[in-house]
Amino acid sequence: MSEEPTGRVEEFVVSGDTVVSKVKEILHEGKIRRISIQTEKGEKLLEIPLTIGLVAAGVGVMWAPVWAAISAIAGAIVKLKVVVERVE
Repeated sequence: MSEEPTGRVEEFVVSGDTVVSKVKEILHEGKIRRISIQTEKGEKLLEIPLTIGLVAAGVGVMWAPVWAAISAIAGAIVKLKVVVERVE
């Protein structure tokens, strides 16, 4: 069950080969509650709930499985939508 967004929501349409770099860029901006990777039609492929501790840990080793999952999805789809829920 997915919760309704409680903060500001932004959407970015990116090509499959740039999705990992876009997610990393968004994480570095901070104040992120959730990132969702979707098809252009809005079908959720991957949802990543974030906490302050995870974001503060940066993009190190603990993120390796997430990057692998995003890369696998991105390799199969040409255009993806990255939906970001920011903390107000």
